[in-house]
Amino acid sequence: MARTNAMTLVFPARSGNEALARVAVAAFAAALDPTVEVLDEIKTAVSEAVTNAIIHGYPDRDEPGEVVVRAWIDGDVLTVVVEDQGAGIADVAKAREPLYTTRPDLERSGMGFTIMENFMDDVEVESAPGRGTRVRMVRRIKSSAGAPSAPAH
Repeated sequence: MARTNAMTLVFPARSGNEALARVAVAAFAAALDPTVEVLDEIKTAVSEAVTNAIIHGYPDRDEPGEVVVRAWIDGDVLTVVVEDQGAGIADVAKAREPLYTTRPDLERSGMGFTIMENFMDDVEVESAPGRGTRVRMVRRIKSSAGAPSAPAH
């Protein structure tokens, strides 16, 4: 299916920019007329992916790196990709385990991938140490005029 719309957002890996990404993707996804609940789930998943890129992608840097958020719509399917060129993840399978964290000093640490997986239909993670991380999330959205769309797991 051909993309009917697409967006790209590039910003410095600073914590305040997580809200920008969340709101931008939500506004973009609104074209599919999702329910408020579905829109909240998408915002939460984007927030988790971007927060991971900011906190884990560029630790111990004086100047932040960049986070790139891309989103596109194919029919009733929203795809969101969050990328950084930062530290990368040595063991993606381990990182996706609930409560696993490399930052136990942070509140709510270790639930990001679990939250993304619960709110999206599909989550793919590509990463390598020193090469950054790419998180691809997909969500099929039924119009709020129809039945609410729960993630298809």
